Amino acid sequence: MLHIINSLNDPLCSLVGDDPVRSEIPLEFRVSAHSEIIVLQDSYSKPTAVVCVLYRDSVPHSQQQLLEYASYAPSVAVFYTIWSYQSGAGKQLIVSARRDIQTRRPNIVKYVTLSPQTEMARVFHLRNGANVLSINEDSINYQYD
Repeated sequence: MLHIINSLNDPLCSLVGDDPVRSEIPLEFRVSAHSEIIVLQDSYSKPTAVVCVLYRDSVPHSQQQLLEYASYAPSVAVFYTIWSYQSGAGKQLIVSARRDIQTRRPNIVKYVTLSPQTEMARVFHLRNGANVLSINEDSINYQYD
């Protein structure tokens, strides 16, 4: 089951404190008119994985670009941080989140990541069906078709 955080008053906002990748990004950026947090929950409503998504009209190639730009006609979903509390939940979350976004936001036609240049990120995304879109100075964009 997916839970969409689109309010700063949502009690699950506290999960952001567990973000191992981009902990410095403020909650107000993660939950706004152009972004949301998607939480995969088990049958007991316990969080098993979390992903933060920004909606924009182009692919950011750095965290600075991610933070500087807001789009009013988004066509790209940028998964910029993901973490899980259960083995296999990250993959399940990416698949479910994409399906959910396609239903709720039909204008989104491209699904990419802004990932750190780590072996763990590379293995995760390639194993889950993504392709390398671009290698940047301090990040890699993977695209999910």
